[in-house]
Amino acid sequence: MTDPVAPSMTDPVAPAMTDPIEPAASDPIEHATSMVDRRFRLDSYYEVGREKVREYASAVQDDHPAHWSEEAAAELGYPALIGSPTFASLLATPVQHAMSGMLTGYDLRASVQTDQVLDFHRPILVGDRLTSNVALRSVRRAFGGDMFVFENVITDADGVAVLTGSTSVIGRAEQSEDHAETHRLLGELVHRGMDTFLARTPRRIELPGWDPVIATYRSTRSRRLDAVRVGDELPSSTILLTIGDLVRYAGVAGDANPIHWHTEAARRVGLERGIVAHGMLTMAYGAGFVTSWLGDPGALKQYSVRMSNPVHLAEGGPTAIDYTGKIKSIDPDTGTAVVAITALNEGRKIFGRATAVVQLS
Repeated sequence: MTDPVAPSMTDPVAPAMTDPIEPAASDPIEHATSMVDRRFRLDSYYEVGREKVREYASAVQDDHPAHWSEEAAAELGYPALIGSPTFASLLATPVQHAMSGMLTGYDLRASVQTDQVLDFHRPILVGDRLTSNVALRSVRRAFGGDMFVFENVITDADGVAVLTGSTSVIGRAEQSEDHAETHRLLGELVHRGMDTFLARTPRRIELPGWDPVIATYRSTRSRRLDAVRVGDELPSSTILLTIGDLVRYAGVAGDANPIHWHTEAARRVGLERGIVAHGMLTMAYGAGFVTSWLGDPGALKQYSVRMSNPVHLAEGGPTAIDYTGKIKSIDPDTGTAVVAITALNEGRKIFGRATAVVQLS
């Protein structure tokens, strides 16, 4: 992962305060509630590199030519390679650290992600300098824990929003002795060099008032509106996934959580069958499945997934994820369609709900 290294020099909003660490509170849920709707900008940007776009596309098995060839991207009207739809997940590590810093008494490393919604305002391009603007949108008791909904509006060097991501996670303020022992194990496996990481982590700057310009983009080279009917099925796709694929994705995405490559670590957190695939990786496969049919990855307008069942990997061989899709609805006025996506592993649905809103030409 390319680390953010410098603050944006074209920031259109004056920061109100620097707030790297929130003060401790006696009641974690009360403190979390007080943080709702406060907006924080990370004071560094992520610069999108050509080889990172290609490396990420390889890690998520996305072979669309626009992620690999400038000529193919130009045929779709882009001045540079475009990132795969879930490319922005590479910004997740500093964002997660920022979100953890907004809360007291919670460790988001032990949280469970339930929902992810990505609204694409325009495609991410090589050369973009991307800044994360994070807010806690809501908190409530749910499923034996506390459910947090975080929003990250990603802006370019001109302060224009290119993508809005909404993530729902369940965390718990009270941690057991088993949890402490688990984190001891995880620390032994992956926490070497954390002092260096923390020293380079972007600070949070609170924004007192913020109303960004939202980018607009409409593809003219995607699948044609008059060629699509409600009930049409997308060509099915099967992804074969190995532990090696998980290790490669973990390295590219900067996700060091050992439950994706270390059997004992996975079992320590209650995953009795061992290693599980990254939720964002299975999402990335689903996005590539849709855009390969759509023709233009930049015509994906929204992607929404509810996680339901993890994908377990056996050490002896690959596992298969089968992706299918059907046109659920069409809006002729906007030229958009909703695709319902199903992903099966060992006969189980891994997404409780998954939809893609696509722009037709």
